[in-house]
Amino acid sequence: MKKLFPTSTAGSLPKPSWLAQPEQLWSPWKLEGEELIAGKKDALRVTLQEQDSAGIEIVSDGEQTRQHFVTTFIENLSGVDFENKKTVRIRDRYDASVPGIIGPVSRQKPVFVDDAKFLRSQTQQPIKWALPGPMTMVDTLYDDYYQDRKTLAFEFAKALNEEAKELEAAGVNIIQFDEPAFNVFLDEVNEWGIEALEIATEGLKCETAVHICYGYGIKANTDWKKTLGNEWRHYERTFPAIQQSSIDIISLECHNGRVPLEVLSLLKGKKVMVGAIDVATNDIETPEEVAATIREALKYVDADKLYPCTNCGMAPLSREVARGKLQALAAGAELVRKELSA
Repeated sequence: MKKLFPTSTAGSLPKPSWLAQPEQLWSPWKLEGEELIAGKKDALRVTLQEQDSAGIEIVSDGEQTRQHFVTTFIENLSGVDFENKKTVRIRDRYDASVPGIIGPVSRQKPVFVDDAKFLRSQTQQPIKWALPGPMTMVDTLYDDYYQDRKTLAFEFAKALNEEAKELEAAGVNIIQFDEPAFNVFLDEVNEWGIEALEIATEGLKCETAVHICYGYGIKANTDWKKTLGNEWRHYERTFPAIQQSSIDIISLECHNGRVPLEVLSLLKGKKVMVGAIDVATNDIETPEEVAATIREALKYVDADKLYPCTNCGMAPLSREVARGKLQALAAGAELVRKELSA
């Protein structure tokens, strides 16, 4: 990126109401068959137009063609049973009905590649594509086959690597792996989580990113945050090892949280996507609030390595609120650009 502070989103954006129930995770599709295929393409066009209109420089698919950031990829793998779901505790804080692993896991076909090709055909902007991270995938199902989290994560990583290479060939510029589990299972991150990411990114020539946040703005996550004390220091446990990894970009949550931003100094030399938009509130940030977060982060991150972003995905928000937040993100970044060029 030649422009200072290129803006992007962490991942999901609200779906149009004609495609799926708005402001709801895991919302079922309202269309079927060929209408659903066409509807997803229309939703990709809409979300791209809204990003462009807001002034977002690194665009994404807004996860318009998937119901959930993890399970849509999992359901396209062999060895997974979606018929006999079980209830498990996800991220140690809420229960969900999830599929199970009943045999060897492998990728049978491309999952998002056609969608990425279509998005590439619609824009000249850099594209970032999000995939679920191996550890977060492990934490979003039950495992009756491998019965070992590390082994399963490595198998998922191999499947992700196959998908990532085809996404790169389709014209994706940045491939991001979503790992909210990295803020929960801190010992496992250092023991095998980063190694799993290295398997997932092996051989890629495009830029790679890992997104580590405190989750969507749903009640289970906001309630959990209230238990974390006055300072959220999870990043201190994992950033030193991540800094030594081959991952190019680290995306994290900053605005309206209790993360001491000096932890960013642990990522020296890496590009950092600084979360400057709170996805857990309907309040729309002012450009000045966004600029203030960027200015604070600049104390620890070089200007040419700072990418303003959202804290997490915005699927549970209304389109109006999400649109306002994207506009604020772009306007806040422009304020700081002008200050540095004055």
